[in-house]
Amino acid sequence: AVSLPFAVGQCGNQVGCRFWDLALREHAAVNKKGIYDEALSSFFRNIDTRSGDNGPDIYKGKICSLKARALLIDMEEGVVNEILQGPLRDVFDSKQLITDVSGSGNNWAVGHKIYGCQYQENIVEKLRKTAEHCDCLQCFFIIHSMGGGTGSGLGTFVLNLLEEEFPEVYRFVTSVYPSGEDDVITSPYNSVLAMKELNEHADCVLPIENESLFEIVNKIHQMINSGKLGSTVKQNSLVTSSAGSAKTLQEKPFDAMNNIVANLLLNLTSSARFEGSLNMDLNEISMNLVPFPRLHYLVSSLTPLYTLADVNVPSRRLDQMFSDAFSRDHQLIQADPKHSLYLACALLVRGNVQVSDLRRNIERLKPSLHFVSWNQEGWKTGLCSVPPVGHSHSLLALANNTCVKPTFIELKDRFMKLYKKKAHLHHYLRVDGMEQSCFSEAISSLSDLIEEYNELDATKGGPRIDPSRLKIAV
Repeated sequence: AVSLPFAVGQCGNQVGCRFWDLALREHAAVNKKGIYDEALSSFFRNIDTRSGDNGPDIYKGKICSLKARALLIDMEEGVVNEILQGPLRDVFDSKQLITDVSGSGNNWAVGHKIYGCQYQENIVEKLRKTAEHCDCLQCFFIIHSMGGGTGSGLGTFVLNLLEEEFPEVYRFVTSVYPSGEDDVITSPYNSVLAMKELNEHADCVLPIENESLFEIVNKIHQMINSGKLGSTVKQNSLVTSSAGSAKTLQEKPFDAMNNIVANLLLNLTSSARFEGSLNMDLNEISMNLVPFPRLHYLVSSLTPLYTLADVNVPSRRLDQMFSDAFSRDHQLIQADPKHSLYLACALLVRGNVQVSDLRRNIERLKPSLHFVSWNQEGWKTGLCSVPPVGHSHSLLALANNTCVKPTFIELKDRFMKLYKKKAHLHHYLRVDGMEQSCFSEAISSLSDLIEEYNELDATKGGPRIDPSRLKIAV
């Protein structure tokens, strides 16, 4: 099964770059003989370069030249050029890139309406060519941010295209949400306009907040600096800047933040890439965790938090790891799932862990978690035998939980502050096809979503009346 990632915008491509780097390290750690195997084929093609750049794929035998199955899209060239000049330059070629020079000016309408129309044919053509090389295309990944113009605007345009071109293939979106102190003044507009598209066209969204990532990186720094880890950090570690000295906390350590998102994606796809006694493919996550079509936002938590490839840290004890996954400190958004309502939960474990360990921990944690009355057994579990590099085991928890609601309420409040004053609206309305109704529809879509979470929260502890569920065609 193959997952096809799309990195859109600056943030999406920076996260994508970390993801490809860490994925290659992970496969190199397992695949000592350099043989092209099934695990590698889920994200990479093996190409015979002797007959020119566009040589035939080789399915067995030695690795010749690995090419990532991916499309990189950005309306500025900076980040993509950095990737092409960096250590990953051989993993991508020009046929996988779509760039422009002027950027979207932090304007959703420019990304969605102008660049969307301009690049639609090019994106569809590259998408079809990339998909042709996939034997069994299981799902699309979009990695983007919500606050800028290209990530939010063109990112959601690509999402709609995927639905039109491949309606039967699942669409997973990893969306990085801006913090309250975001330096992009129009980010609340961009995020709310993008939310409407995510509500309507995504199968699963993993929201991630910059603020949470920043706090997690600070925690990692404190642990390292206090010497509690009993570990050494190599000078070329991803937690330190290129100069080799630890970054000051005033500077946003984007590389380390992006690594955490990349690790989330590595854990999420580990079952599709490696063997395990309980493999869980990505379609199963959507099928098991999304009972209502619009409530497809999954809160993710990772443990150990410092799965940065170069930090030799002691692994968390197994039971501690399960407790971590439900604590505030390990969530990738500012949320507390323990005190909110669960619709369903998935635990993706990597390493030498037994099914009995999973069951024991679920039974131990269950009494302290609030599940909806009609899904008390709403657990989905996956066991992948290959742990992350440098660790004996790790855990990714995905919760469909009403604790995402505060993130959306805060976003709505920030949007309304700008919208009431009509601040910066003219930048959007001058774009062809952009009407003021786009704003009112987007905020009403977000308000409806918040209301659906409110209705669920109101049932906490009591019997409930079901809202309409997904209809299954027989």
